[in-house]
Amino acid sequence: MLTVAALYRFVDLPDADALRDPVEALCRDLGITGTLLLAREGINGTVAGEMDAVTQLLDALRSGPLFGGRLRDLDVKLSSAEAAPFGRLKVRVKPEIVTFDGGATHPAFCPARPVAPEAWNALLDTPGLLLIDTRNRFEVALGSFPGAVDPGTRRFSEFRAYVDGLDPAAHPKVAMFCTGGIRCEKAGAYMRSRGFAEVHTLEGGILRYLETVPETENRWTGDCFVFDGRIALGPALVERPDHAPETLR
Repeated sequence: MLTVAALYRFVDLPDADALRDPVEALCRDLGITGTLLLAREGINGTVAGEMDAVTQLLDALRSGPLFGGRLRDLDVKLSSAEAAPFGRLKVRVKPEIVTFDGGATHPAFCPARPVAPEAWNALLDTPGLLLIDTRNRFEVALGSFPGAVDPGTRRFSEFRAYVDGLDPAAHPKVAMFCTGGIRCEKAGAYMRSRGFAEVHTLEGGILRYLETVPETENRWTGDCFVFDGRIALGPALVERPDHAPETLR
C-alpha cells in the first residue's frame, strides 16, 4: 500500500526557479512520484510513495533548510493507493500554483472564511445560502453536496466569468468547496474582491471532509474525482475504481 499526499501552501517563494532542481532531487532520492508545482505564490501538488518516504519528504518541506520554514503550515491530505497512482515525477515552475487569473488574485489580500469539516453541515443549513461547487463539470458529475450550484466550467480559469455574472447584493452569504481547498482559496478571494461580503470555504476541501466526517453524518453524495490513477475516492477516502477514465472530462 502506497501513501498519497495532496499538498499546497500559498506563501511567497521568489526563489521558485532556484528551488525546482533541489526539490526534484529530494523526491527522486526518496522514490517519490507525482507532480509538484512551484510558483512565486507557493507550492501545490500530489505525490505518492512508501509511507516513510512521504513522511521524510513532508518533514523536509516543512522544517528542512530547503524552504527555511516557509512551508511549516503546509496543508496536507493523506490517503492510500493499492497501486502506484503516478507513472513518473514532475516538478515544474509555473506562473500560478493553480491557474486562475495570472496571479492577480492572492488569498492573502481578500481571504474568505475557512470552515472546519465538523462545522460544514451546520453551515449548509443556513437559510438563503448560495452553495457553489468550484470544480469543473466533469468532476461535479461524479458527486457533490446536495443543493450545490454547478457553474459548468471546463477549467478553473472560467470561474471568474461565472462570478462576474452574479450580484453580490443578491447573495449575502456564500459557501464554496473544492477537492483539496486550493481552488476555494483563490475563488473565495476573488469573490471577496468583487464585493461579496460573506464568503465561506470548506477547510481542507472535500478530501478532508470525507476523511473527517463519519459516514452516518456525511452529506456528500457520489464520489470525489482525484487527478491521479485512482480516478475517484469515496467516504473515508476509499478508492472507487469503477469509473472508466475515458468517460470523464
